[in-house]
Amino acid sequence: MPLNAGPETGGGKGVVASGSQEPSSPVQKVWKPELYKIQLEAPTPFPVRCARVRLTLPAKSKAEAVGANDLAVRLYGSEYHGVMGHLEAEELLANACEGSYLVRRSPQSDGYYTLSLRVNKRTKHFKVVYKPDKGHYLLDQDKCFDSVHDMVADGLINYHMELHAGPIIQQINQQTRNCYQQSPYMTLNGRKLRALSKEMAPEKPKDPAPTSQPAPGKDDQTDAEQKGESQLQQSQVRLPAAAAVDPMPLVYEKPHQFKVHTFKGLNWCEFCANFLWGFTAQGVKCEACGFVAHAKCSELVPPKCVPDLKRIRGVFGTDLTTMVQLEQHHPIPFVVRRCVEEVEARGMLQEGIYRVSGFADEIEALKLALDKDGEKTDMSETAYGNVNVIAGTLKLYLRLLPVPLITFQAYPSFMAAGRNSNLAEQLELMTEAVHRLPPAHYSCLQYMLEHLKRVASHYAVNKMNEHNLATVFAPTLIATPQHMTNLTEEIFMLSSLITHCKKIFS
Repeated sequence: MPLNAGPETGGGKGVVASGSQEPSSPVQKVWKPELYKIQLEAPTPFPVRCARVRLTLPAKSKAEAVGANDLAVRLYGSEYHGVMGHLEAEELLANACEGSYLVRRSPQSDGYYTLSLRVNKRTKHFKVVYKPDKGHYLLDQDKCFDSVHDMVADGLINYHMELHAGPIIQQINQQTRNCYQQSPYMTLNGRKLRALSKEMAPEKPKDPAPTSQPAPGKDDQTDAEQKGESQLQQSQVRLPAAAAVDPMPLVYEKPHQFKVHTFKGLNWCEFCANFLWGFTAQGVKCEACGFVAHAKCSELVPPKCVPDLKRIRGVFGTDLTTMVQLEQHHPIPFVVRRCVEEVEARGMLQEGIYRVSGFADEIEALKLALDKDGEKTDMSETAYGNVNVIAGTLKLYLRLLPVPLITFQAYPSFMAAGRNSNLAEQLELMTEAVHRLPPAHYSCLQYMLEHLKRVASHYAVNKMNEHNLATVFAPTLIATPQHMTNLTEEIFMLSSLITHCKKIFS
């Protein structure tokens, strides 16, 4: 998986059973889910509770010893084991599961406690300090945590990533600056940046051309272009040879204001498209424009910060749970609702609905409108007379979800259900599988399947039955393994989901 290549189709999305690109996809999926899936497999913290009634106290005066012990119990709870040497801690954790931990007071400690953690079949020891204004942190490290449990969770994730994601992380660290032109930031927002660039171009002062020189020919450079090259060299940003298509040329140059940031929920780097792994301080975020990146990737981003586009990601490419939380009043994202309503109002009898491509530029225009205007977007027949544009935009929205509708974790359960030849058992297993989905994914999947069932009911006219619809939507809805081109089983499973959706979700 070369990270300095152009946007790729992650998890097999955008690939139908025959292996050809789905024709109605003006923007391919850019998010690379490999690191996210590896993090899901990381061990979780498991505190080892202290079974002793009376803890061994430090060798101090009785009052000091009792006070220090009471403070430690308040800070660390029942996982605090009092004074304990490292050999005793290792013996206690020798047969414990991965992620098991305890907090102890080393006999020689002075102002710190010791965290003993079982990881990779070994017991490791760390010096832990607590300060009311900072929280819990390891000596010689800047990361601070509200609890030792959070500290252990972050440490386990990082150890797991070092063990299992080393090649991917190494590729991230070795990227070239040429990646920026194919970054998800540019891929998803190119038209916005071009429009902004055109608006700003007249505002940039131009040097008067010398009257003694002839007008520049086609291959000559203007003063402005030469100035741009000088700026480019000064900033040490090397653009690819196809810089002429740069949607944000050097009419606007401003360094990003990157600061280390702790992200809540699912987030990914807008430069390399990989997951921001970890529990805290996973990457950096520009305070002016909101550009999100790994710390290493941020060093390669050109100085093209656009402060007035703080929410440049928009609704496309934002995970489903976040969208539902933002809307609150409805369990289905407005993009899905509005597109489904339009298709059902004027596309149910359209032959090849969802299979026939809409015009890519119109789909891109509607995507930008939905990002900008939200639910107020005009999607009427007057604005978009070709209903295939609406259908294509819906598929694009679902394709760009960082976590697909049928999630990575639930995918094996759905596939196991689809392989069961006994219909009654198959439906029972599918019912169990849908309940493994997060609430936002469960509601949206039910909404989509019921819609597709209604589309299939008009098969005599639109020529789209359950199997045809499943063939179109399988690469979009399912977390298929990377580079998979034969989706026969996935199509069969999705077709069964559409056919029996009412029973499965009842």
